[in-house]
Amino acid sequence: MVFLTTRLWLRNRLTDRYWRVQEVLKHAQHFRGRKNRCYRLAVRAVTRAFVKCTKARRLKKRNLRTLWINRITAASQEHGLKYPAFIVNLIKGFSV
Repeated sequence: MVFLTTRLWLRNRLTDRYWRVQEVLKHAQHFRGRKNRCYRLAVRAVTRAFVKCTKARRLKKRNLRTLWINRITAASQEHGLKYPAFIVNLIKGFSV
């Protein structure tokens, strides 16, 4: 087997466990303290970070929708309309 780079050759020589550990430590690089050096602590921290990241994506959608509704309400009230009336008229305009 021919390896074009030393990295590929090294990858072939070392165990899979080594690469799994390196992947976790790569994600933990920006953490403070021992969490970015000790594998056991890094696994916990990275797992926790990924869970929070997933929840935050859902929360972001919810927050943006609330912001969108508030902005539309404020703009429609400037013109003397309430939000529900504005949405109904908007829907009527698209259905024609």
